[in-house]
Amino acid sequence: MIRFSEFVSLGHPDKIADYISQYLLDRYIERDPDTRYAVEVQIKNYKVTLGGEVSSKAQFTDEEIAAYVREAVNDIGYTREYMAKWGAENTICGDLLDVSVLIRQQSPDIAQGLSGWGDQGIFFGMASYDKQTCGMPYDHTLAKRLCKALFESGLGGLDIKTQIVTDNNRVRKVIVAIPLLPDTPMKKVKKFIKSKLRGLQGYQLIVNGTGRYVQHSSIADCGTTGRKLAVDFYGGNCKIGGGCPWTKDASKADLTLNLAARKLAKNYAMAYECDVFVSLACCIGKKQVDVSIRDAADNILVEGSWDIDPAELRKAYGLDKPIFASMCRWGLFGEYQADKAWE
Repeated sequence: MIRFSEFVSLGHPDKIADYISQYLLDRYIERDPDTRYAVEVQIKNYKVTLGGEVSSKAQFTDEEIAAYVREAVNDIGYTREYMAKWGAENTICGDLLDVSVLIRQQSPDIAQGLSGWGDQGIFFGMASYDKQTCGMPYDHTLAKRLCKALFESGLGGLDIKTQIVTDNNRVRKVIVAIPLLPDTPMKKVKKFIKSKLRGLQGYQLIVNGTGRYVQHSSIADCGTTGRKLAVDFYGGNCKIGGGCPWTKDASKADLTLNLAARKLAKNYAMAYECDVFVSLACCIGKKQVDVSIRDAADNILVEGSWDIDPAELRKAYGLDKPIFASMCRWGLFGEYQADKAWE
């Protein structure tokens, strides 16, 4: 069976947007763990727009929020030094961003429902029984590992995409997009990639399919929160439900029930020694969640309705602490989130 997954680095424009929102949420939670937050971000060229709703004892001026946005982008690596290396026509610098803040108080109609879930929605999770990949799909794990290695290597720019195609768990194709300065030898880049796939043979390797990739970040593409959910979840191996987890606090099912679906899948995968798929559905203001848990052959393991308290999950998963930016760096699940309670 052919399976495939991609992964993108934190320097990709969509992930820049995700990271800005998570970084700002951490700043609110540092001052008020009970913050209610839903903020979307868009970035194009040097212009960043934030829009959404926040209810919090922490109060920031627009100027303070803009400063946090610039800090977040610098934290990714888009610094003055990086811009000087690549040129202002090819990339961005956090210090130079123009930030528009369109954030208002959260609707009281939503707030009154927060004894239960903050919205209705459907959510899906999975876990592989493969302990070598921390219960994540093989193709997705390889794409993520390779992307992380390239991001940290300094061989090229920060805006990286990797894609892995497997056939019965044998790697058939590896596709990489990485910004490269004209004087960077392609042979050196390919040698590095092959070193990270040591032991694998017979695959096709494609690096920068158009032949040139210099202009990147939000200069080359508009970034918007929530557009890389397959990357952040399970690649091409599982359905995705709910909205974007990167723009929400823990009272929102978009984040917390996705984590719960993963935790349930891992528990049942270990118990039944097989790959497991979990489906959850909730209603605004209610704790009752409809549950279906099945194996890879679609055999029912569990079905029914359970009471799942968002406040209890928030505490159990440590979501009242400023861990959101760290969650955003290398996907919600797997080996790079091994310190998190749902893993």
